[in-house]
Amino acid sequence: MLGPDAAKEIAKVPLSNNTIARRIDDMSADIKTVVLEKMRISKKYALQLDESTDISGHCQLLANVRFVDGEAIRENFLFCKALPEKSTGEEIFRVTSEYLDQRGLTWENCTGVCTDGTAAMVGRLKGFHGMGIPSIAIMLHELIKLLHHAHCTDVTIIRIGTSGGLGLEPGTVVVTKQPVDATFLPWFKQIILGKTVVRSTDLDEGLAEELLQYSNELGQFNTVIGNTMCTLDFYEGQARLDGAFCSYTEKDKQEYLTKAYESGVRNIEMESSVFAAMCKLSGLKAAVVCVTLLDRQKGDQLNSEILQTYEQRPQILVSHLIKKRLQASGYYKS
Repeated sequence: MLGPDAAKEIAKVPLSNNTIARRIDDMSADIKTVVLEKMRISKKYALQLDESTDISGHCQLLANVRFVDGEAIRENFLFCKALPEKSTGEEIFRVTSEYLDQRGLTWENCTGVCTDGTAAMVGRLKGFHGMGIPSIAIMLHELIKLLHHAHCTDVTIIRIGTSGGLGLEPGTVVVTKQPVDATFLPWFKQIILGKTVVRSTDLDEGLAEELLQYSNELGQFNTVIGNTMCTLDFYEGQARLDGAFCSYTEKDKQEYLTKAYESGVRNIEMESSVFAAMCKLSGLKAAVVCVTLLDRQKGDQLNSEILQTYEQRPQILVSHLIKKRLQASGYYKS
């Protein structure tokens, strides 16, 4: 007969590697089941993706998911998948899409995909790529709804990105004073039910000044406040000469860009007007912070070697703002 003493001796026997591995697998499977079920209940979700190389030299794709769970927004690890062929935007999209399809999740319910913006993640022609007014408008509709259902208050939203500059040294960060259209007017026009609806593109002036102040405090790069011209396309709308079509001359381009500069425009991109209009309509404090990759008055092509260094500058500035605000509220100590 086995008694308490024998039971204690048996308890001292370590579990086998197979038993521990099986228990880890069981717990992992249970967590995955719970997360997937909560995603289905929430219906809407957002993904954060990144690829990395393990010690054996193989590419691994990691995904986190964020969704609304009752009264809270939850963030969980979703999967880690090997990229068997190549780490391109197209391959990353294929692996992610297969994972979602196999678990009954659809892209229609995905409100956003966040990556680090590198070529391997977003791709040049294929992959996770969204550019321009339609893409950011869809994202903002879903984000604003999530903020409403999560009962978020006193929200500040900042768009960071890259742009073409006007009369500025490449690498200069522009904090937008006012987004304007291609005729230099401060509004966003949209056709709704066959009628033209005009919305203001006012941004929070105090937030812009605060960002400029913190950039001066950092002293790492030049930052200016100026108007941002938001265009509907990447080539002709920005007076570029290197697109498939070009119905104007170099002289025409320079005259147009000179007028833009004289009107207060300091950079050109493709999202700021609808971003400002939707944030103002929702009562959200907002700012646009973009680094200039080149001076459009001096050319259309950029040096890819400087891209990674320059594109980090808006992130550095906004991170400093967040840090300062957390310090002021007592949530962060330097």
